[in-house]
Amino acid sequence: MTKRIVVALGGNAILTDDPSAAAQQQAIQQTAQQLINFLAAGDMQLVLTHGNGPQVGNLVLQQLQGSSVKNPAMPLDTVGAMTQGEIGLWLADALNYEISIRGLSQRVDTVLTRTIVDEADPAFRQPTKPIGPFYTVDELPAIKQQYPDWQFVADAGRGFRRVVPSPKPVSIMEAAEIQALVQDGVTLIAGGGGGVPVIEKEGHVTGIKEALFAVLLTNEFERVVIFNRVGYLYDLVKSDLVYPNVAAYYERIDDETWLTFWEYVQHLSSTKETACLMLVHPKTIVYRLNKICATTGLNPKQGVDLLPLIVTYVRKQTACFYNLVNELQSLSDSLLPRDKVD
Repeated sequence: MTKRIVVALGGNAILTDDPSAAAQQQAIQQTAQQLINFLAAGDMQLVLTHGNGPQVGNLVLQQLQGSSVKNPAMPLDTVGAMTQGEIGLWLADALNYEISIRGLSQRVDTVLTRTIVDEADPAFRQPTKPIGPFYTVDELPAIKQQYPDWQFVADAGRGFRRVVPSPKPVSIMEAAEIQALVQDGVTLIAGGGGGVPVIEKEGHVTGIKEALFAVLLTNEFERVVIFNRVGYLYDLVKSDLVYPNVAAYYERIDDETWLTFWEYVQHLSSTKETACLMLVHPKTIVYRLNKICATTGLNPKQGVDLLPLIVTYVRKQTACFYNLVNELQSLSDSLLPRDKVD
């Protein structure tokens, strides 16, 4: 039975300190080196989606800075589609390369995705989706003067970012095509950035020029995340298939440091917010995260290293429930539903 694993890559996991295409491709290649372990197992299928907030924001700035009457800047929905294309290209290329050197045969496809929304969605009146770079308090007045129509919010204690509407999805226009590819066993990349938001009226589809989606999970969790039905997460965490050293990782680090890591992950990788929650100095948070890096060789501040660390933590925390889960699975398949790939 093939298990379908859905992986969501946050835009901030792709965009490193170096915003160049080469650096982002390198980050994606490192991620692909981890993801290929699922495919190499022989009974797993990957469906990937990704964020694009930082990429959209940077591309919007490039568009505006080079805009002219003869060469005007593209609207936000078009920029969203452009970043879907670039990240989808990078992911497909990286996975194809890893598939090739492993001697595997899986197909990889990327689907540019449009998502239908309700034009009466209240999100259009109250933008919430952060995009682009962080601005300091000192930089903010000049940016507001340059772009008076933009709205900004403080984001995770790291500065201020522009926010745009992020309406709720009603349906995905390419749903049938995505379903067909998934059922055919394709390693699929789709729904980038949550899809390009569009409105459908009387058979006509219109893009929304100033709106963007969050990735399929939440705005707050923009890192590498793995999710699926409960049974699949259990199977992944229980086995040593992908990350054989997870047990050793955990035993080398004290519980307080692991708790700090988990709070750090849940608070957008903000040392300031984590420190406030745990009632310690931000330098204490940095010290504990550095301890994890020095002990395991995995850097909690790098998206590519977050997944094995998350698996390590979840596996340890759920160890006491393994026997119970086994009993529940034996009682009824309906308790832990599993999709099948025909």
